Amino acid sequence: MPSDRWRGHKVELTGKGYVFSDTKESVSDTWKSRPCGHCGKKFTKEGHDACLGTLPRVMNACCGHGIEAEAYVQFDNGEQLDGAKAIEFIEKARSKDD
Repeated sequence: MPSDRWRGHKVELTGKGYVFSDTKESVSDTWKSRPCGHCGKKFTKEGHDACLGTLPRVMNACCGHGIEAEAYVQFDNGEQLDGAKAIEFIEKARSKDD
């Protein structure tokens, strides 16, 4: 976890672990109920990050939630894209669904 953000939300480390800076709620207890701090979208009904949706041939991915360097796409075959290349793939793959 980045030291100051989680899924686009500011977080801080306290004696009880990481908490969201705005609500002081535990990150580990409440992160699934919070929408993306960058785009404001909630998880899909399948449990995917709405920034991504369902991407073809992808094992896992992250859009970076506004931080390009944190974006990645990890494919089923073990290949990985990072940063701007990951965002470019995500945008192209999502545009096919729109």
